Amino acid sequence: MQPGGVLGDPKEVQRIINDNLHRSPLFSGVIEGTGPRYCPSIEDKVVRFPHHREHTVFLEPEGLATPSIYLNGLATSLPRDVQEAVVRSIPGLEGAVFLRYGYAVEYDGVPATQVDRRLIVRRVEGLSLCGQILGTSGYEEAAALGLLAGVNAILGLRGEEPLVLGRGEAYMGVLVDDLITREQREPYRMLTSRAEHRLVLGTDSARERLMERGVALGLVPAPMFHVEQRRWEARRKAVESLKSTRLRPDRDTRRMVRERAGIELNRPATWAELLRRTDVDHAKVAGRLEALRDLPGEDRDVVVARLRYAGYVERHRREIDRLRRLRTVRIPEALLDAEVPGLSREVRELLVRFRPRNLEEAESLPGMTPAALAILAGRLRRGAGSREERDG
Repeated sequence: MQPGGVLGDPKEVQRIINDNLHRSPLFSGVIEGTGPRYCPSIEDKVVRFPHHREHTVFLEPEGLATPSIYLNGLATSLPRDVQEAVVRSIPGLEGAVFLRYGYAVEYDGVPATQVDRRLIVRRVEGLSLCGQILGTSGYEEAAALGLLAGVNAILGLRGEEPLVLGRGEAYMGVLVDDLITREQREPYRMLTSRAEHRLVLGTDSARERLMERGVALGLVPAPMFHVEQRRWEARRKAVESLKSTRLRPDRDTRRMVRERAGIELNRPATWAELLRRTDVDHAKVAGRLEALRDLPGEDRDVVVARLRYAGYVERHRREIDRLRRLRTVRIPEALLDAEVPGLSREVRELLVRFRPRNLEEAESLPGMTPAALAILAGRLRRGAGSREERDG
């Protein structure tokens, strides 16, 4: 984290900004679009959170060979004289020299629903779009969409199948699916909370999930893939060893467990079971276990994490499989009109208005959420439909 400073007299800064709101294009009506929710301007923060009495600004050097400093936390569209007054109220920046002033722009874009899963415009074959033109507001989103658009453009020229990632395969799959199936009323950011399958989309499993595709596309060298495969095999062997090594509470074993894990072994258990306990110092224990001793630190952490959360992940994988099997099951008419607990009023109105035949159709409705789909799937799984409706 870079050094930060707190704005000077908060009441004075709030007064300066409030007195000049009419000079901000964001508040005077010059700009009418909805700005990014997660990058609000300082004037927006003053208006929305007037009760806050502090605001931290981070001073970020813009390079090793330049004296310029970026003030993270002070995005603004206020005029120059107001910017100078606000910045120079920060202790230590009383004599700050401005190299560039803040400004506001209004972006236009293409509704992302006009592109398909290849990120190609539906009515203009060969025209790919990505980044802000599709309504996203982050560098990471732009990079991910650019990669997918570029890959699919090449695959299209070769006449090969496109690269389409599912919501349960990668965050990029969630990103594309959200953009092309849901109406976006503000600049989009890819947050983990948007991914209903985030338990199986961890960074520790990304290579195992996606690298084989990278090899097939020519993006990952085969030798690199083989090295990674050996690492994955070593992890799997370590997991199996910790699951199969059963400890019995005899005197010597209890002493060994006490020394390594700091807990009492009162009944037979495996190291995998002990590592799931919350009263165990997992990092400390991992370094003392023979099955993990020869693994690099990163791999050791991955093995321990997978053992600790194995039950949750396995339950979630079963839920993904159930949802996949239920996608084409017919939704009973009674369920579409029912007051289903957990469904928002907006989702219930969607079901009544559009009356989707199955979860596949429901998923494509604007405003439908993954959580709502999971609730509907649960009702279907419990037998909400008759055999005739399922066969239909």
